[in-house]
Amino acid sequence: MPRTRDLPPLTLLVFVVGMSTLGAEIAAARLMAPFFGASTIVWANTIAIVLVALSIGYWLGGRLADKRPEKASLCKLVVIASLLLALVPLVSDPFLSLSVEAFDDVSVGGFAGSLFGVLILVAVPVLMLGAVAPWAIRLKVDDVAHSGEIAGRLYAISTVGSLVGTFLSALLLIPLVGTQRTFLAFALTLALVSALGLPRRWLLAPVFVALLIAVPVGTVKGSTKQGARVIHEADTTHQYARVVEYADGERHLELNEGQAVHSIYRRETVLTGDVWDGYLTAPLAARSEAPGRLAILGNGAGTTVRAYAKYFPSTRIDAVEIDGELTEIGKEFFDLQERPGLRFFAEDARPFLARMEDERYDAIFVDAYRQPYIPFYLATTEFFELVRDRLAPGGAMVINVGHPKGSDDLEQVLTATVRSVFPNVVRDPLESTNTLLVASMTEPVGADRLRTAASAPSVPADVQQLAGEAAARVVPALRGGRVYTDDRAPVEWLIDKSIVEYAADGAPGRD
Repeated sequence: MPRTRDLPPLTLLVFVVGMSTLGAEIAAARLMAPFFGASTIVWANTIAIVLVALSIGYWLGGRLADKRPEKASLCKLVVIASLLLALVPLVSDPFLSLSVEAFDDVSVGGFAGSLFGVLILVAVPVLMLGAVAPWAIRLKVDDVAHSGEIAGRLYAISTVGSLVGTFLSALLLIPLVGTQRTFLAFALTLALVSALGLPRRWLLAPVFVALLIAVPVGTVKGSTKQGARVIHEADTTHQYARVVEYADGERHLELNEGQAVHSIYRRETVLTGDVWDGYLTAPLAARSEAPGRLAILGNGAGTTVRAYAKYFPSTRIDAVEIDGELTEIGKEFFDLQERPGLRFFAEDARPFLARMEDERYDAIFVDAYRQPYIPFYLATTEFFELVRDRLAPGGAMVINVGHPKGSDDLEQVLTATVRSVFPNVVRDPLESTNTLLVASMTEPVGADRLRTAASAPSVPADVQQLAGEAAARVVPALRGGRVYTDDRAPVEWLIDKSIVEYAADGAPGRD
């Protein structure tokens, strides 16, 4: 038997659709993050696709409303959209994994990959939801004299719903139930409300979505390197994080796009054979001894903290990580331990430094990046001036520059910007995708100091060896590049340009 035509109220339907549309947009960006990162490029793609889909939906909704001015037809559209929305988290992992592999083959990067991903996954259900507002207005208007008032009220209700969906998704659902079930929660709400205006058999739609919610959530990003397994994953308030363990017990922390490892744990040693070892020696290129007071901006799961605890236990460390949940992951899976002189801060790097007006550090490490992108506000003259002001006399800044293989564009820009503040800058090209820049206000800075440290009795033997190896790598900083400021710092554009150029020139080792 058909439901009464009074249900659901059009105002409720419009509110729920507005809420679900923006909630799904927030969740879509989170869904992209494990595969393409969480940069403004990915956000721009997500917002652009949603806006285009909504625009087409508005146009289509107006036409359909004139042809079928029936609430039942509108409700059927919303039910179908809810089912498509419910399928998004189910197909996202295999689809996005294939997308990453395909786009990696041509080194296109996160821009095209995320654009394609959002387009395929969410464009159609969002387009269908966009048709609701004009259709509801057509059904609600009985008197042309009040059409403006009715249209304004319904769009206001839709906007309020959008605000609720934004905060509900970002502050409550994603942190509590995860990205996949956030999609399903909005899909269930849409299905329930719209099914009220349809015959009883349409209640199978919300029942189907509810059953999907009851299914255990699988690994968000299932693929790992051979011989590895995911032992922990979480949607934190800032990003997607997972811990991957290998057969020998080595563990890696991967964030968002998974293109870079953000922390490493080895049972038998605190050394990693990777960029973190460079933090033990880099300050010695500018100082005669290890820092007594150290700030780490971008602590991850604490790989550098563990190394300093072993080799320089008297160093007092402020470990800053914007995502405090990574610190907890470090304590559980990376042997990160509390100790005297070690303080953890769950803050953004730049606001943290800004408020530490009374602190002076012998060294400040800057590694608060989401590869391959760098937050623009950590790559500007104003930021490096702040770092300089927080350094003690003779202090050093060490900055990790991640970049595409064979590309120097980002390093040139960062070097030019650092040099606008620090007169003495050298580079240690540890890896093909990572360079450490060491900057200081004092002379000399470079390999000679490292060679001295390599034979200093106060330096542990392991670090002496690392210092000797670093001395052979350290060279003068690159020339060229534009100085970035808070007003103009197109970091992401620069990196995407480098990736495209890398693809156009042909990646090394490819046929």
